Amino acid sequence: MARPHKPLLSTDRIIETARTLVDAEGLAAVSTRRLAAELGVSGPSLYNHFRTKDEILEAVADSVSAQVDLSMFEDGRDWRTALHDWAVSYRAALRDHPNIVPVLARGPGRRPAALRLADAVYGAMVDAGWPPAHATSIGALMRYFIMGSALGSFAGGFVDDASAYDPADYPRLGQAHLLAEQQEKIDERAFETGLTALLDGLVRQYEQVSRTT
Repeated sequence: MARPHKPLLSTDRIIETARTLVDAEGLAAVSTRRLAAELGVSGPSLYNHFRTKDEILEAVADSVSAQVDLSMFEDGRDWRTALHDWAVSYRAALRDHPNIVPVLARGPGRRPAALRLADAVYGAMVDAGWPPAHATSIGALMRYFIMGSALGSFAGGFVDDASAYDPADYPRLGQAHLLAEQQEKIDERAFETGLTALLDGLVRQYEQVSRTT
């Protein structure tokens, strides 16, 4: 009788399994012992691919960065439109994998997909006429804004218990208990409002920079 086929252990399979664990249970759920059990292999076999848990989490983070669309920086869109569309794609990737955001927030480090992302944004801004120092600042501020929006829900942070908002203490929060019901709608609108304001401000700066260069 043929022996049951066991899927080959691969770097991609480890990353996918670890990402699923992070999505479902958070960063603390990932350990070499837990991953080995999920993959049906012995713990030491993981070390042929990753030396530490941190390396695994870095790889999971980079797999999420790889989901961000960068085509808008190559297909002729103007820099403002490209930044807008990229920010929406970036936030969507983080929204799908919120538990990995703390790792991504450390910066790109040596992660290839994250470095390609940084290179694409910086390069597009310089090509559009932004001075290099401004292009660097734009990349930073966009990351601050997008990462911040992914760290938690504004609307979801309000409990749905009306008694928590005593009008004697919080006279303007009489409807705050309803926010959680509209969490996605409110958070999406807030993100778009902030993104529009940020980009409009950059357009004004760009006009000033263009006049002085």
